[in-house]
Amino acid sequence: MSEQPDHYFTAQPASAAERRRAVVELAGREVEVDVASGVFSPGGVDKGTRVLLREVSAPPASGDLLDLGCGWGPLALTMALASPGATVWAVDVNERALDLLRSTAARLGLKNVRAVRAEDVSDDVRFTAIWSNPPIRVGKAVLHDLLRAWIPRLAPDAEAWLVVQKNLGSDSLARWIEAELGRGVERASSSKGFRVLRVD
Repeated sequence: MSEQPDHYFTAQPASAAERRRAVVELAGREVEVDVASGVFSPGGVDKGTRVLLREVSAPPASGDLLDLGCGWGPLALTMALASPGATVWAVDVNERALDLLRSTAARLGLKNVRAVRAEDVSDDVRFTAIWSNPPIRVGKAVLHDLLRAWIPRLAPDAEAWLVVQKNLGSDSLARWIEAELGRGVERASSSKGFRVLRVD
């Protein structure tokens, strides 16, 4: 087995981009998206994200929405297509992923997408929804820091929706969010080895 030089949470992937376009279904329509190696799920929409998209409530029509750990952008693009009146913040450490999302959003005419690094989101922005297929494999400490930074930025009465593989600690993560962040967590559904968590 060949070594994998990059992880999808690498800021500047060293591997050749091997950029291409793929046709996927988002927000009930087929769209052409830019994907590449060195980002999460370069072959299209991954299983966990598909599970989340089937279960999540429709995004709010306005306000600031967040896709945390956006990759090439299936969640952000879905929110932007469904809620053209909202501003969709798509945050990732991977510059290649952000570039892919920017080019797809531009081609689709989605002027409401902001694909940025975390530090480019003003501290006073509060989110009317957060959707995330969080990067579990970065390790618990980094993941906890990530959620500790963003979940408290939910607006009053807003919800975060997370999808996590059961065998990678979805239930323990739910307990941690309840204990450490003081949030209610509902295990909204389970499908194909994934758990969808609704955080309020």
